[in-house]
Amino acid sequence: MLIINSFEEYKAFLGKEIGVSDWHTIDQQQINKFADATLDFQWIHTDQEKAKTESPFGCTIAHGYLTLSLIPYLWKQIADIRNVKMEVNYGIENFKFGQPALSGEEVQLKAKLISISDLRGITKVVIQATLCTKGKVKPVYTGNVVFLYHFI
Repeated sequence: MLIINSFEEYKAFLGKEIGVSDWHTIDQQQINKFADATLDFQWIHTDQEKAKTESPFGCTIAHGYLTLSLIPYLWKQIADIRNVKMEVNYGIENFKFGQPALSGEEVQLKAKLISISDLRGITKVVIQATLCTKGKVKPVYTGNVVFLYHFI
């Protein structure tokens, strides 16, 4: 895991891959809990029997927004940003979904620092986030997440 203590340390990674997370298995239990939380019960996500016979994937798939919601969890495995009094998820930009994450598949987040700026003492970073599936070339998604850090 990368440890970043300041704006200057963060800036040293501009244009570079910051790192990759551990592998995370998206199982049916997590998919069902996400469906409960978001009230999105589309059968492609929750009906395992129907998905076996009617889905082009032969099984259920994770909600696209479930895969996006994994970013904070997986990001914390990549970088430990220290000496901050506050961190804010500021936005998401230009996300494209390439393929679904199937129930039971393992995914991993890759992060690259696209830009960093000092906004009167607040550090704004744009991280290119790519979610990969173990054994597949095409990513689940690629896009940018924007974080604000208030370094001490």
